[in-house]
Amino acid sequence: MSRTLHVLLAGAAIALAPAAHAQTLTLASAAPVTSMDPHFHNLGPNNAMMMHVFDRLVERDGRARPHPALAVSWRAINDRLWEFKLREGVTWHDGGPFTAEDVAFSFARVPNVPNSPGGFQGFLRAIERVEVVDAHTLRLHTRQPHPLMPLDIASVSIIARHAAEGAATEDFNSGRAAIGTGPYRLVSYRLGDRTELERNPAYFGGAEPWARVNYRIITNDGARTAALLAGDVDLIEQVPTSDLARLRRDQRVTISSIPSLRTVYLVPDYGREGNDPQITDHAGNPLPANPFRDVRVRRALSMAINRQALAEQVMEGAATPTAQWLPEGAFGYDPSVRPRPFDPDGARRLLAEAGYPDGFRVTLTGPNDRWPNDGRLTQAVAQMWTRIGVRTQVQAFPWTGFVPRRMRFEFAVQLAAWGSSTGEASNFLANVVATRDRARLTGANNNARFSDPVFDDLLARASATMDDERREAMWHEAVARYAETEPYIQLIQYVNTWAARRGFTHDPRMDERTIAMGVRRAQ
Repeated sequence: MSRTLHVLLAGAAIALAPAAHAQTLTLASAAPVTSMDPHFHNLGPNNAMMMHVFDRLVERDGRARPHPALAVSWRAINDRLWEFKLREGVTWHDGGPFTAEDVAFSFARVPNVPNSPGGFQGFLRAIERVEVVDAHTLRLHTRQPHPLMPLDIASVSIIARHAAEGAATEDFNSGRAAIGTGPYRLVSYRLGDRTELERNPAYFGGAEPWARVNYRIITNDGARTAALLAGDVDLIEQVPTSDLARLRRDQRVTISSIPSLRTVYLVPDYGREGNDPQITDHAGNPLPANPFRDVRVRRALSMAINRQALAEQVMEGAATPTAQWLPEGAFGYDPSVRPRPFDPDGARRLLAEAGYPDGFRVTLTGPNDRWPNDGRLTQAVAQMWTRIGVRTQVQAFPWTGFVPRRMRFEFAVQLAAWGSSTGEASNFLANVVATRDRARLTGANNNARFSDPVFDDLLARASATMDDERREAMWHEAVARYAETEPYIQLIQYVNTWAARRGFTHDPRMDERTIAMGVRRAQ
């Protein structure tokens, strides 16, 4: 721990300062909210913020279970037709009435947001046509049976047609188009600094107890802890693992935690043929072929990783090793699939078999301020790979600089993480593994240019299977193929943690979202 942080913690040790105002809540996010456009970027901090300002037809609770929101009920009329009854009497923040036309407008906008670094179109991929029956009845016609419809649309925010028609992402950031139906109204948004919200007294779910919410961005781990102990914020997310044990013993702080839907993995770029300056022999000459396209190389690199050490030493117990993308117990998780055993000698033999007896050099890139211990995880993997002859240089960027370069496919291999907010297997497959296909609305977050028709077929067939048991069997088939071929190399599954000042209660969420609606004063 740095001397500066020691001084800050010592100064806070006398007592946590009282909140500036009894009805003001201050939250500290560990990563920036990159936009107030709810359709621009499917990113955890953005999605958490949108829950304050906008609503969806269906919401998910902290355990990823769906419940009514702007839709009060839904039913499958037949295998290819869903009907949603919308809530009556709901008004937008500017007083206008919410209707089915707003929903149709929102769904039409989602796949057409300019410069989106990874949007929400995958959640609407099954919809062939949106039919507005009347002001409060909507029908969704699908190309094939789609039992996941209620779960999928729980990820798509509904915006006001009268405020957003013709609006660009910048108009949401300025507040002009950021007119929602949610429990809070947008007061101001400052990228990288904070977002300020005020209570919506007309919210259909009942007015929130907080008159104002200050959503601060504090990306530095030590600074977040210090801000909590100084009383500058009421709750922090992503509690630094180095502080977790000490904070659990601190009587002025309460810790909340839950198994996470977020998994961490490594992503090679399959779009590169070879001659990449980020993948060279030991003399610095680019290799003629992309070694990551050889499954033996991917397996060797996987075998070189000691996942137990990542979970216990790097994450200090706040993670579990994994070979798949869901936590135990989620729909689609296969308990028979385990991580590839740590075997550095076997990894060297496999590399030699693949034609790399001396290994090679590679640059591994990742963010250093987005996910818990992301920079430390990248460094640890680099050391493990180097020990088997794959000399690995780490390239780390702040998240705001990492994302645009990722969009341009500039990285030979990168650290990534994904939270399956739907709580089941299709989310990761449709958005991250499936082939990037604008027409089919799949692969919006496939930053590897990976494509495998077997996964695409499994996704299409399982998503159209109405029987839960048969559908889960198909997800298990996809998990088994994924673990065997390792298109991406899975590392760990996080455990989500928060710390709050004593006197506050917090309801933790598996999707890691930090929301004011989950914080209350202790009774």
